[in-house]
Amino acid sequence: ISFFIIVSSSNEYALHLGGTSTFSGIVIGIPTLISGLSLIPLVRHDKGLYTFPLHVACCASILGHVLYALAYYANFLHLILLGRMVSGLSFTLWMYCKRYCSDPRIVGVRRRTTLAAWLVIGQGVGLSFGPFAGGLLYKVGFDGKGTSVWNGFTAPAWVMAGVWVLFWALVWRYYEDIPLERLTQTTNPRLSLIFQLTLQQWGAVLCMCWFAMTCFFILGAWESNIPVFGASMPPFHWSPFAAGNFLALGGATTFPFLILNLLLARRTQDRLILALGTTLGSGGLIIFLGLLGAGEKALNYGAVFVCWWTVALGFNLASTVTMSTLSKKLPPKWNGRTSLAIQYSNYIGRVTGAVWGGSGVAVGMRNYVGLQIGLVGVGTILSLSLWRTLKTRMG
Repeated sequence: ISFFIIVSSSNEYALHLGGTSTFSGIVIGIPTLISGLSLIPLVRHDKGLYTFPLHVACCASILGHVLYALAYYANFLHLILLGRMVSGLSFTLWMYCKRYCSDPRIVGVRRRTTLAAWLVIGQGVGLSFGPFAGGLLYKVGFDGKGTSVWNGFTAPAWVMAGVWVLFWALVWRYYEDIPLERLTQTTNPRLSLIFQLTLQQWGAVLCMCWFAMTCFFILGAWESNIPVFGASMPPFHWSPFAAGNFLALGGATTFPFLILNLLLARRTQDRLILALGTTLGSGGLIIFLGLLGAGEKALNYGAVFVCWWTVALGFNLASTVTMSTLSKKLPPKWNGRTSLAIQYSNYIGRVTGAVWGGSGVAVGMRNYVGLQIGLVGVGTILSLSLWRTLKTRMG
């Protein structure tokens, strides 16, 4: 929710402060870059536990949202960028959540894909509720007696700062880390760290990292592009509130299928879930490309919604198996490394996707969609080449 709540209004916020739509895309995507730069130092100090990074994330998120909100009062464009950069420290938890759900000290092999599916459901909640809440707060903030401190642009950040304060208090009170007696030494002698993977295993790593990047590139591109595209196209002329509702509706209607995926994950191999997700998502991209080629008369709410829905469902499904597949294919000692590799791939996709989405109208919408189809095509070639290698235990 913290990542998505500003998506529906960030473009208008940036324009109000003198920025551009591309700058808005950078504001949306920059937290993932900062998070990626912060991960290595944080991993060196976490001692294989989760309490320290959890507290760092809570503190950073509160401070980042406050800075983002104060940019309006200060009338300083780059303060929203600074606020999102500070918030980027909190998004290191994305990696720690993945690592926790595949940690061999507490999670068995047959539960990892299922837990990854639960993570994606949480991701879906943020994807749907975040833009909706942001659009609603934008509308409420300006419908009432808005001030230079509380208004439609700043309200989402103030609300999330309060939510994180409450969450941090609950963490202090209730969170328990992995018991000390279950900790095993994760830092091994140098020679044992250099585990010689086979060529096929390296291929699986490359394939899963590519799909991790591609899924989040496409999702990030659509999330940042829809407010810009909807505001600029004559058939729509969406406000931030309308764009937030559109994003939220697409995310919310995928929930029944993401929940169904929980049952599917227990009885289906990861590679089949990957194939199903990419096929659905690619279908949405191809349909949208066809609509763009047909002209403005073909563009309507229902048609674009179908495209967004299939893209959101398909690539969210595909993203559930990237980490779980590698945790099953590689030795347990590699769990920390693979979680970093997958998370960095996600980060690359998020950052570049958000910027690409913000620039979509400027570069041409058909070029915008064409690049996404090309990325999926490369992933398809990789997965078909490694189809036998990607076979794993179910669950």
